[in-house]
Amino acid sequence: MNQIVNTVIQYISSFINNQLEPRDVQVIAFKKMKTKFRFHLKNVATTVAKRVAITAIALGIALSASAQQGEKAVGGYLTLGTGDEYTNIGIGAKFQYNVTDPLRLEGSFTYFPKIDDISMWDLSANIHCLIPVADQIALYPLGGLSIMNAKYQDGKYSDSENAIGVNIGGGIDIKLIDQIVLNFELKYRIGLGELDFNRFCVSAGVVFKF
Repeated sequence: MNQIVNTVIQYISSFINNQLEPRDVQVIAFKKMKTKFRFHLKNVATTVAKRVAITAIALGIALSASAQQGEKAVGGYLTLGTGDEYTNIGIGAKFQYNVTDPLRLEGSFTYFPKIDDISMWDLSANIHCLIPVADQIALYPLGGLSIMNAKYQDGKYSDSENAIGVNIGGGIDIKLIDQIVLNFELKYRIGLGELDFNRFCVSAGVVFKF
């Protein structure tokens, strides 16, 4: 009886092996490989998603630590302006308001006292995008518009010119304490229209948050 059972089993095994052609064996191997690949791809996607989420959370915390929506600040600064073979030093005041955590609006007024019979002022509105690089330090690119004025007066003759300009540049904020921040900024003003009033300005100042 046992011999009959073993004979039947051998016959069935032989039949199955004969029915599987090499192509069938390759298909089965490919399906196994594809299943393993899908499993591996799923693991990779899960890992990447976790890392992206962690990075986004860390960036959000960093941005929140650097500046908060609705935060306001006022301050003053000194600036060195140069352009068109004329260099002078100005003093200014500014107001800042964080529209969102990274985006900040700034309005500023700068006055350049008379040197060689020429005095100047400009009124600017800029937007900053704060990028934290350390616990107490943030960099930012800036862009905006300016209204500029230059006045010549030598006692006998007086003339004044106005111009609209575009501001581009960047700066760095260094927080000393929660309410006091040092600021250094580079800005290039491009005059528009007939008056070619291009100026490069370097400024340093301090702001007080409230």
